Amino acid sequence: MVLKQISTAMTTCALLYIATFLLTTNVHAKEQYILKFATLVPPDTAWMKEIDHWADEVYKKSNGRLKFKNYPGGVMGDEPDVLRKIRTRQLQGAFFTGYGVGRIYSSARVLEMPFLFQNTDESDYVRDRLMPEIEAGFRYKGFELLGWPEIGSIHFFSKKPINSLAELKTRHIWLWQGDPVGEAFADASGVSPVPLSIIDVYTQLTAKHGSIDTVYNSAFGALTMQWHTKLSYASNISMTNAIGSLVVSNQFFKKLPDDLQQLLKTTGKKTGETINAITRRDNLQSIALLKESGIRFSWDWNDQEKQEMLAIRDKAADELIKSDYISKKMFTRTTTMLNEFRAKQ
Repeated sequence: MVLKQISTAMTTCALLYIATFLLTTNVHAKEQYILKFATLVPPDTAWMKEIDHWADEVYKKSNGRLKFKNYPGGVMGDEPDVLRKIRTRQLQGAFFTGYGVGRIYSSARVLEMPFLFQNTDESDYVRDRLMPEIEAGFRYKGFELLGWPEIGSIHFFSKKPINSLAELKTRHIWLWQGDPVGEAFADASGVSPVPLSIIDVYTQLTAKHGSIDTVYNSAFGALTMQWHTKLSYASNISMTNAIGSLVVSNQFFKKLPDDLQQLLKTTGKKTGETINAITRRDNLQSIALLKESGIRFSWDWNDQEKQEMLAIRDKAADELIKSDYISKKMFTRTTTMLNEFRAKQ
């Protein structure tokens, strides 16, 4: 009788233990969220290492409740492919360049309008004041803006010398396929570009009879994507300081508990700022490295060429405003703040 009571008690304890274990497992399973995050940034670069650090920080500070699964190097496709996969819930977030930003909230691309800002002090001043509106624009379009990393100063790179706009017009220039800003400037300047996905650029530069001989990128980007190995020349003049964004879909973000939302926002903002600092440092270093590798930088504008480029900028801006790709209100606010900043200086 005693043995039977002991056996019954042991069975009851075992059942309670199993029930508790299953209940605890279910609770933890419900509390863990997986953020599948894609980017064109190649692995083992300073940018990607910072994104990996962000993922580690979020995992540790959330006690494992929020976990990143990163897909670097364009393995999820070009930015339109990534955006489509986010909208179909195959992915939840991404590091987009200005090209991807334009497919979410296009007016934000006023911040990378070519030849508009003379330095990062000017663009920082305007960006800080536009950011609440930009964040609201992203949110309205179904995304939460977490960070704002820069891509950096954009230059032309070519297999052939570029010493004038007339010479540039004879080159087979890559255009990121489907980019309204690139299309507007090509039309305004009389250039006939070759539209391609960014995924196809290296292949076309490598091919014996490739369709392009000239591209545009930051110095750091040209190095990390290995484009520089197929090119010989670059322009001294920077066209713009290209923008980027760290985003997550609202569908995913709203499912997170409040504390995880706050964690993702604060760490995302810090990550964007850190990548900005890395970008500004490494782009300067990258120009030196490109020169050491044999890339020859040339084409310093004279006054006539500068005025011609500004006229092209204004013509392209008019087209972008006319199509409402960049809202007239946003462009006016930007130029007004820019003039205010310059007056203070």
